[in-house]
Amino acid sequence: MPEEEIGRVIKFFAKPMVAAIEVTAGSIRVGDTLRFVGHTTEFETEVSSIQEEHQSLEEAHPGQKIGLKVPDRVREGDRVVKLT
Repeated sequence: MPEEEIGRVIKFFAKPMVAAIEVTAGSIRVGDTLRFVGHTTEFETEVSSIQEEHQSLEEAHPGQKIGLKVPDRVREGDRVVKLT
């Protein structure tokens, strides 16, 4: 499956299981499948919701810092890849 690197993890919040991501290329939409890749991270998840400053979004673009719910732990610097 083709992939496109679209961002990096900048922070992880353990209790709500949310990854803070800086979008660097392309876009992220609700329903997209993302892969998180890092030294000890490797999993895929479907985007169920996107938030920026506690506001829900349907789509995020380069330059935005967003929050996504994730099923597993991620670490700062992990790459975020969109499966197309």
